[in-house]
Amino acid sequence: MALGATIYVFEIELANSDRGIYHSFTLRVARHPSEAEDYLMTRVIAYCMEYAEGIAFSKGLSDPDEPAISIRDLTGVLQTWIDIGAPEAARLHRASKAAPRVVVFVHKDVAQFVARLAGEKIHRSEALEIYAVDREWLANLVARLSRRMVFTLTVADQHLYLSIGEETLATVINRVALRA
Repeated sequence: MALGATIYVFEIELANSDRGIYHSFTLRVARHPSEAEDYLMTRVIAYCMEYAEGIAFSKGLSDPDEPAISIRDLTGVLQTWIDIGAPEAARLHRASKAAPRVVVFVHKDVAQFVARLAGEKIHRSEALEIYAVDREWLANLVARLSRRMVFTLTVADQHLYLSIGEETLATVINRVALRA
């Protein structure tokens, strides 16, 4: 018998002064048995960083041609394709043709990822947004992961301050340029 997904519930207070978004919401996230905890938390952080009307997680492994997270307008047209990890160049090429904006949140070695993409054919590669999530910060966050979490995420000048109870974890999400 196959293992089912584990559901995590995040109660989030989001204050993103970079984008003028101040919102409280509950996020229910299904974690597939093969999904690593750092990938799960990167998905949650990416969702918060890109939060906008029409944002949604994909159906996951059952729909591999879809982004991990998408933002669609009121008519259902894809506006932003958000991937997590280190997608292949061919996937990013398709994504850039499918959406006006493509964003990747990398939770592993971003230098290795960027080097692998260098010289690959990617439609509108100059517009690709790549963000590096600090691995040590992410490991500290994963160490506090529970099936039900309440936290406040404050974003100012790409600096993240994630408060869980009395503790605050701070980091910077850096944008990384894709080499031609």
